[in-house]
Amino acid sequence: MPLGDNLLDGPPPTLLPEDPAAAELAGGADPDAVLRAHPTSSLAWAVLADQAWADGRVIESYAFARVGYHRGLDALRRNGWKGHGPVPWSHEANRGFLRCLRSLQRASAAIGEQDEVDRIGAFLDDCDPSIPRT
Repeated sequence: MPLGDNLLDGPPPTLLPEDPAAAELAGGADPDAVLRAHPTSSLAWAVLADQAWADGRVIESYAFARVGYHRGLDALRRNGWKGHGPVPWSHEANRGFLRCLRSLQRASAAIGEQDEVDRIGAFLDDCDPSIPRT
């Protein structure tokens, strides 16, 4: 059964529109410059969070992921999400938000914020249990 088939009569999957930052980032543009051009892009925030994490800058990674997560919540709400329901990983435009959420969980674990780690884990499972955990 494809993701999004709803047997419990819940909300339909939320599918975000294409992120204009995605093409620029895929083309090798500097993530900082892309973010300045597209400050609401969860994907750009996710890239910066991952770069900070790779450089050992845990607090910066946490902050970048937190901002991208909130930008993503705003986008989800603008696109009909009511605070619950599927946000499928298979839909490319959802991945920026989901990556921010995963990065926020990782950084929260690193700073010992276990309640946040648990809350985000449940949220990720609610969005899409098939999201890669790496």
